[in-house]
Amino acid sequence: MSHELRTPMNGVLAVTELLRRQPLNAQAQAHVATIVESSETLLRILQDALDLSRAEAGELELHPEPTPLRALMDEVQAVWAPRASQDNVTLMVSYEGDTELAAAIDGVRMKQVFNNFIGNALKFARNGMVEAGLKAVAVGDRIRLEARVRDDGPGIDADRVDAIFEPFVHGSGPDGAGLGLAICRQIVDRMDGRIWAENNPGRGATFAFDLNVERAEAAGIPVSNVESLGGDDSLTGCPHILIVDDNATNRVVAQALCEMFGCSSETAEDGVEALEAVQERRFDLILMDIKMPRMDGVQATLAIRALDGPVRDIPIVALTANADPDDAKKYIATGMAAVVEKPIKPERLRMAMNMALEQALERAATAEAAPKGRGKARTAA
Repeated sequence: MSHELRTPMNGVLAVTELLRRQPLNAQAQAHVATIVESSETLLRILQDALDLSRAEAGELELHPEPTPLRALMDEVQAVWAPRASQDNVTLMVSYEGDTELAAAIDGVRMKQVFNNFIGNALKFARNGMVEAGLKAVAVGDRIRLEARVRDDGPGIDADRVDAIFEPFVHGSGPDGAGLGLAICRQIVDRMDGRIWAENNPGRGATFAFDLNVERAEAAGIPVSNVESLGGDDSLTGCPHILIVDDNATNRVVAQALCEMFGCSSETAEDGVEALEAVQERRFDLILMDIKMPRMDGVQATLAIRALDGPVRDIPIVALTANADPDDAKKYIATGMAAVVEKPIKPERLRMAMNMALEQALERAATAEAAPKGRGKARTAA
């Protein structure tokens, strides 16, 4: 269901993003913004429903990794600051603790809890203020995390305070579906933490959770998601791209994005066509869907990597609705350079493509330099 729903939503959101970049009048821009906000709300409801199903089946897995805590809060602020400004809400995000401190936690899930808390607070604090803070206290090889999100809205009805984290309770999530806070409780429970909500003295409410987690080394933490990658506003050079996707709308969207990035492109409808194309014509990068008939994206990547000559080293970026951490690791292990989740966000795709192209250039430069180095050594001998 996730894959089937995300595929058409990719067309809606991506084409809407392209429309937003056109010279529209203020009223049309407002309509486009409504489409984006409504679509993103639908995706959040979908993700919450999937997570709740996993949790009830005992299959909501955590993937603890060394996570810099200050950087985590910086990412939370970057995600929500534009939305808060749009809603005329003052958002204050703070971190209290050693700025170099890292914890062994599932950073994606922890941000999910913050996102639900903040989204809920913004909903009820329009024209007001929201404070989101994380306090980290290290004691030996453990860290106590205290997370708080406060708003100055109307607060929680007294008869609903104890039930606010139950599924389908109105007001328990920014989407109104009553799933957001239920997922938060499942995640915090899985982390052996405590989660609660309470009314503030005077006005508003506070949503909070405390965790006791292992300390981790901050040095050498790998970048695991495209959002954290650097990159400028344009792609490296003017690359020629092969777009591989069995969905016609997705191909149109990807071609429009490539054109926006200054790229030329061709398309293929499955892995078989992609394998034939790379052996007949030159491409600088491949955007590869995962689920396709005849030959899927993983099989196509393995087949390309098994070819002879430079063609086997073409950088490949996965575009997929199945981008859970375990899935992403599997795709990277097959030889893909990066994974971008559908619905595609143009900035995220551009950064992933830039990274893949730059890595390919570095590998090519290293390969060219290596024989020269050996030749000089023989002359000196």
